[in-house]
Amino acid sequence: MNHHILIIEDDQEIAEIIGDYLEREGYHTSIQYDGLQGYETFRIVKPDLLIVDLMLPSMDGFNICQKVREKSDVPIIVVSARQSDIDKIHSLGLGADDYVTKPFSPLELVARVKSHMRRYKRYQGKQLEKELLLFDGLEIDVDSRKVIKDGESINLTAKEYDLLVLLAKHPERVFSKEQLYQSVWKQDDLDDIRTVTVHIKNLRHKLGDGTRFPRFIDTVWGVGYKFIGQKHEDS
Repeated sequence: MNHHILIIEDDQEIAEIIGDYLEREGYHTSIQYDGLQGYETFRIVKPDLLIVDLMLPSMDGFNICQKVREKSDVPIIVVSARQSDIDKIHSLGLGADDYVTKPFSPLELVARVKSHMRRYKRYQGKQLEKELLLFDGLEIDVDSRKVIKDGESINLTAKEYDLLVLLAKHPERVFSKEQLYQSVWKQDDLDDIRTVTVHIKNLRHKLGDGTRFPRFIDTVWGVGYKFIGQKHEDS
């Protein structure tokens, strides 16, 4: 079955060029020129990957990234003429997996699509096979909610465990404190940002993580946190 890629780009010429190159590689593509319509299309067709511009009518790319990531783990590639580090960091913090600045080579974009699709396919396969997350020095048994560090079981609170699993299931993906709160506490309004900060601090302590040279959870200053544990070679 051909993978379905949704392109949300208000520049018709760029959108069609991207679509043509992807179609040549065997992908099925859909194009939307409006942000809100693009998001509604995502909800209906459930594509395997999204290519999203930031500056869109009705709903910008930042909002699309955030809303899509709340519902799905599909790869998101942002394409934009905005080249500032702030825009890149913000996009990645909201859930984008990659950021490509315009002008770009269509062949490079296709290569990035292939790379993300390979990783996503492996991730899906492992999720179907087992619910055991293995990293160097850390084992997380998702079914039994047990965590073993360096051969010894460690006791985590329910929220600490949920935070660890969320981060470990998405290695190298940056989560903002607001996203962690919404996903783990299941609430939209973050009244006290220290709620997440304290739980992350306690989790790090139990994992033996230092802030200068972390082994598992790293701080992305001004954005949030990401999991950096090294995958076990047999996992």
